[in-house]
Amino acid sequence: MSQSLTDWLQHSRFVVVGVDPARGHLRIKGEAEVCTDLSCSERTLVVTDDGTGPGLAALNPGDIVRIEETSGRPERIDVVRWVSEELTSPEW
Repeated sequence: MSQSLTDWLQHSRFVVVGVDPARGHLRIKGEAEVCTDLSCSERTLVVTDDGTGPGLAALNPGDIVRIEETSGRPERIDVVRWVSEELTSPEW
């Protein structure tokens, strides 16, 4: 049975719970409400509306992200929605 688009979106997006740019650590929470700790390298790219750059400093707790992994480490983190946009969304 194939996954619907809605199901795929729910399973591929994560909420940033915590970020430590100095150590390269990122804690995320998925649809199952389980937290996962990730260790990012200096090559991990963070993609935002403002551009692409290395480092986790652009991320904030509450941001919604999508993560591409290679060899078990985040290679690319796409910001799907900023926490500031989430709080001002008409969905609230």
